[in-house]
Amino acid sequence: MTCRFDAAFRQELSGRLQTFPRIVHPQAGLKAAAVAITLVAADDGSGQAAFLLTRRASTLRAHAGQWALPGGRCDPGETLEVAALRELEEELGLSLPPENILGVLDDYPTRSGYAIAPVVAWLDDPGQIRPNPDEVASVHHIRLDGLMADHAVDFETIPESPRQVIRLLIGDQHIHAPTAALIYQLRELVAGRVTRVAELDQPVFAWR
Repeated sequence: MTCRFDAAFRQELSGRLQTFPRIVHPQAGLKAAAVAITLVAADDGSGQAAFLLTRRASTLRAHAGQWALPGGRCDPGETLEVAALRELEEELGLSLPPENILGVLDDYPTRSGYAIAPVVAWLDDPGQIRPNPDEVASVHHIRLDGLMADHAVDFETIPESPRQVIRLLIGDQHIHAPTAALIYQLRELVAGRVTRVAELDQPVFAWR
């Protein structure tokens, strides 16, 4: 599959997501959360597909200044899709219709007590983006094709865990799990592979 942001890419990726054998992590002791992996045209004129990655505001009480996908805890009675769209609107001012959702990937259980589900959505007009300064310091268009190279993904071991820790290299920045794990699973699906990520660990600083 090419990563060009066009109707053919949307149709093929949507088809893969609709048949994706999603794993739902047992919710016992975990709080349900959803994030949006929002696909847009890259902002460099290349015509390539990208996704929206945010830098969290430095004033937030939790995970201030970290790289993140728009999202948060599900409210009572919310589906994952509804929660992801609500968070998109709250954080980036985007009001997307349900038909812009292409599918949902695996739950990712975090060390901090959440089961995060990545909801993949399609955005035709990035001009609608209006970041909420109370939550978002900046918004970045990250090209998918830049993540397809082997060197963009790194696995390391740490003494605190028997599980591998995943990092993604984006520009000169390293992005860690849970965000890295969720993006990595989408990257793998674009490449035609179903790759599980629940056993990929987070760095120690993200355990709380």
